[in-house]
Amino acid sequence: MAVTLKPLAQQTIVITGASSGIGLATARRAARAGAAVVLAARNEDNLREAVEDIRRQGGRAAYCVADLADAGAAEAIGAVADAEFGGFDTWVNDAAAAMYARLEETDDAEHRQVFEVGYFGTVRASLYAVKRLKTQGGALINVGSILSDIAIPVQGAYCAMKHAVKSFTQTLRVETEMDGGHMAITLVKPAGINTPYPEHARNKMGSPARIPPILYDPELVAKAILHCAVTKRSEITVGGEGVLMTTLGQLFPRLSERIMELGFAEPAQSTDTPPEPGTEDNLFVAREDGRERSNQPVFTRKTSLALEAQMHPLATLALAGAGVAAAFALSRPSKAGKRQADIRKPMRRTG
Repeated sequence: MAVTLKPLAQQTIVITGASSGIGLATARRAARAGAAVVLAARNEDNLREAVEDIRRQGGRAAYCVADLADAGAAEAIGAVADAEFGGFDTWVNDAAAAMYARLEETDDAEHRQVFEVGYFGTVRASLYAVKRLKTQGGALINVGSILSDIAIPVQGAYCAMKHAVKSFTQTLRVETEMDGGHMAITLVKPAGINTPYPEHARNKMGSPARIPPILYDPELVAKAILHCAVTKRSEITVGGEGVLMTTLGQLFPRLSERIMELGFAEPAQSTDTPPEPGTEDNLFVAREDGRERSNQPVFTRKTSLALEAQMHPLATLALAGAGVAAAFALSRPSKAGKRQADIRKPMRRTG
């Protein structure tokens, strides 16, 4: 089935969860590439600031205040895209809510809210985007997580939600292709990313939350998302650690669980750095936003060879093949060297 995706400079891209973190980084990167962007989130002040900043730099941007937990949010966002830019070509679902708490300490309302925003919000927005794009063409990109493939302590509700997003996205892609839809549906799975995620999450651990290292820069996720806006991909993982951990979880699930038990419990997900004032706990209410990265002093990787390999698989295979061929050639003696070795061999006496 042929799927034609426009160059970024010819696209309008809708991004939910765009007032901070991955969503904000993606909106800014897309605007720099020439795309028109529609930013959606709950915090109007931060959305307005982001859009004004993009426009000051010559970009095209608009925003829509929307809570993805509400029915009708996707239609409201789509209406802004229609009014400002005549529609949209790519829809990115990044909005999510999170918690740091053991499952026994997570009540029904909290668990439901994590799913209302991250799963049901993604479901409703995805179905709306597919309805609009499957005939005209375009891309739907859902931001998942490597936590859809592995379990980490004190983030059980979030893990379960991202697992549901993964299964939903895979099924939606299969059914859309069965119907002959001319669009790409992609799941992007980040590893640990240096965003305000731990500051925004509801936290019942008793100390400030953090994402355990290794951490990657949100620009890498933005890069992967925009690659999928112009290149049909089913799934892409951001960060070599994420590739390693998900592979380990698939091949050796019990070993993966033991590693999580021993190395990723509450102490590994705690820090001494408190959230900035006004940013803490946005599970039910919008809080102060507007930053791509956390306020914590952490080392952040700004490159990922694993991501580049997934984005450019043919080039990676060609380079790997050339490397193997070069190594093989170097390991074999040349013909001239072999002749010299033969000359130096002592003559056997006969008779």
